Amino acid sequence: MNERWIEHTKKADFDLWSRELDISPLSARLMRNRGITTLEEARLYLYGTMADLNDPLSLKGMKEGAALLSEAVRTGVPVAIASDFDDDGIFAGEILYEGIRTLGGTARLYTPDRVREGYGINRRIIDEAKADGCRLILTCDNGIAAGPEVLYAKEQGLKVVVTDHHEVQFTEDASGNRTYLLPDADAVIDPKQPGCTYPFKDLCGAGVALRLISVLYEEFGVPKEELEKLYEYAAIATVADVVPLQGENRIIVKEGLARLRETKKPGLRALMDACGIEPQGVDAYHIGFIIGPCFNAAGRLSGVRPAFDLLHAGSLQDAAPLAESLRALNEERKKMTEDGFREAEAYLAERGMNDRILLIELQDTHESVVGIIAGRLKEKYNRPVIVFTHTEEGLKGSGRSIPEYHMMNGLMPHKALTKRLGGHAMAAGMTIGTDALEPLREALNSACTLTEDDLLYKRWIDALVPMSALSERMIRELEVIGPFGVANVKPVFAMTHFKILEMRVIGKNRNSLKMLVADESGVPRDALYFNEAESMLSWIRETYGEEALSRAMRGLPNSLDIAFCYYPSVNEYMGQKSIQIVIQAYCRIAQKRV
Repeated sequence: MNERWIEHTKKADFDLWSRELDISPLSARLMRNRGITTLEEARLYLYGTMADLNDPLSLKGMKEGAALLSEAVRTGVPVAIASDFDDDGIFAGEILYEGIRTLGGTARLYTPDRVREGYGINRRIIDEAKADGCRLILTCDNGIAAGPEVLYAKEQGLKVVVTDHHEVQFTEDASGNRTYLLPDADAVIDPKQPGCTYPFKDLCGAGVALRLISVLYEEFGVPKEELEKLYEYAAIATVADVVPLQGENRIIVKEGLARLRETKKPGLRALMDACGIEPQGVDAYHIGFIIGPCFNAAGRLSGVRPAFDLLHAGSLQDAAPLAESLRALNEERKKMTEDGFREAEAYLAERGMNDRILLIELQDTHESVVGIIAGRLKEKYNRPVIVFTHTEEGLKGSGRSIPEYHMMNGLMPHKALTKRLGGHAMAAGMTIGTDALEPLREALNSACTLTEDDLLYKRWIDALVPMSALSERMIRELEVIGPFGVANVKPVFAMTHFKILEMRVIGKNRNSLKMLVADESGVPRDALYFNEAESMLSWIRETYGEEALSRAMRGLPNSLDIAFCYYPSVNEYMGQKSIQIVIQAYCRIAQKRV
């Protein structure tokens, strides 16, 4: 993938921020690079707590929804929680389930079958909830696009409260005027709906659920310690749903991680044990790449019940086999994803890469992994990708986008080509007929305004930091701007002229590189480059020649002169600590002639 390296040049009084906030000027600069503009914003960024979240009652529909839920709890009416099968749906459902039970109410969880029923609330769930004596349905992480289903529930005499975070669908006339299609529920709580004054729009479904329960706990006088028990659920969902880790989301994840590291929940502890994660060191990476995928694998492959069973386990002994089962399911999911990714690459190789929005048709890939495949292709090619696979209903697809393209806004004018559609700016899910793929491909690409520059990946560099400036203290301080994720990325530094003093291939699959490098400061540092060893070695061979590569591999003086983007870390091995850099990207930058 071609890319452009760009150094941030945002300005602020970094020395003032450093003095006032007791941080280094470099940390102040990193915060400014992530969109912080004032000293007060910086203070909230560093030291904000859950008490700094906006008033949940300013969410449109919150007063009405909370009143209906409060009435159900007080009168003993069972509440049906219509959840979903991904991480956000699982943990939003669990927040509502535990929250209602803590209030003394009765709650029952209902989730759709991913393969047979697809995303969101459906008639089967409504019928079962009514038969089980529920008179109030509470959706979470879904419902905003469920107009017909909400209408059916009301025809059955049920009240409906929708809690969601996805985009509200709309129709648009020739003049560009939009009519938004809100479900006719008794209350709709979604920060993205028109007229909602809640300042922070990027909560995930579990974040919205947490805000609702916080209102009920306040009304019922529940101690704040009980609400804190739900933070780790909201943190897992927020990271796993890849919403921006800014503002309220960053606070939720920061507070949730602190509790996850000391979790008393048997299910979460057992899963970390099964995956070899030390609870004290868990961070957003472990959620995004290990914990979250394990829970997701349940909904993707076997139905969501095993995930809830694990969360409801009463002891580590009960939880251990359930956790191991989820871990094994995730391993199966990984293999299915690899197989599907290879099929998708073959499809693109055959058709070419002429489209700005890539639509890919797979034959035998399990529908549960098409979103993961779309995400990987989006990262590789830096363009919107929708991956479809064949099912009994037609072609089911999942899309992932880039910041320059709002996927739902792009899809909505062509909704008539879909059977089901939902999503937001960066992702969408849909079902289409088998004959609709080519018309949809043509429609999306004809209307697409993405330029060549939009499709060129921009790698933003926080600062040029030489090896001589790296210290353990400086690296530890970088953690103050975590947790890292979407829109709050891990710091990226760069230097333009590295010498390779030593180089060797490492790893179980012989696909990583370990190097000893030195920049113009002359200070040597260990360096690691993960998972793409052959690509880098091939590039060195083509750029500098076989002899230069051979000498570097033998630890001999050579002509290699390479620019690296990197982030620094502290390696601890057998009680010894050393500074190393993890290489993110590389290129050749010619030396300036004097």
